[in-house]
Amino acid sequence: MSELQDARVRGPRAYLTFIVIGMLAGLLSGLFGVGGGTVIVPLLVLMLHFDQRLAAGTSLAAIVPTASVGVISYAASGSVAWIPALILAAGAVVGAQIGTRLLPRISQNALRWGFVVFLVIVIVSLFVVIPSRDAVFELGWINGIALVVVGVGTGIIAGLIGVGGGVVVVPVLMLAFGTSDLEAKGTSLLMMIPTAISGTFGNLRHRNVDLVAAGIIGLSACTMTALGAWLATLIDPFAGNMLFAAYLAFIAIQMAIKALRSRPRRG
Repeated sequence: MSELQDARVRGPRAYLTFIVIGMLAGLLSGLFGVGGGTVIVPLLVLMLHFDQRLAAGTSLAAIVPTASVGVISYAASGSVAWIPALILAAGAVVGAQIGTRLLPRISQNALRWGFVVFLVIVIVSLFVVIPSRDAVFELGWINGIALVVVGVGTGIIAGLIGVGGGVVVVPVLMLAFGTSDLEAKGTSLLMMIPTAISGTFGNLRHRNVDLVAAGIIGLSACTMTALGAWLATLIDPFAGNMLFAAYLAFIAIQMAIKALRSRPRRG
């Protein structure tokens, strides 16, 4: 970070902003089973003028404690599929490496629009397919292989456009694997932990992490993650789907705006 940027992201206002961002991210993480990066990254960029890469790296580091508290909260109600989560994580770690290598060769705009289309399909599906709270994930050879594919695909998306984790895994587990909404969220959070740790080590090597910001955001998020997970158990599956659809719509709009702004201008 330059001295100018460092001055912008330190001081009472910055620390208070870190806390507010963390609490919001923690609440959404527990409620939806996501990492919170779709909240942390844009807010760090818009409110504290973080560089996009530094914001993404800081967000990934903050996800580790946030997701850990979320997993504990969901595990307390038996809503974590442990082995499927580790399979997804292994695939995601490999996929992220593939994604970062493909990044220079693929149009970012095409990727963003493709992801918007994916989110629109998921949003529509959430109005049609309502998960059962009694559903249990039964691991077998076929869906085990499918989990690897989903994990790799999630990692590739994360490596290419910086969005993935729960935004992809939660709806896929519910809609394609018939998992209950709570188990999908708990499993998603567990999957994120090794993936985020792996990514954070890489970002530390490239100095793309603000450890102070990540620590404050992560600890602040931990104060709200359990509350979000508790609220998820109180909301019936249909209402949960509608809230998640609204969250995905927010992400799709964000992505579409980025794609429109980065279009090459015609002279």
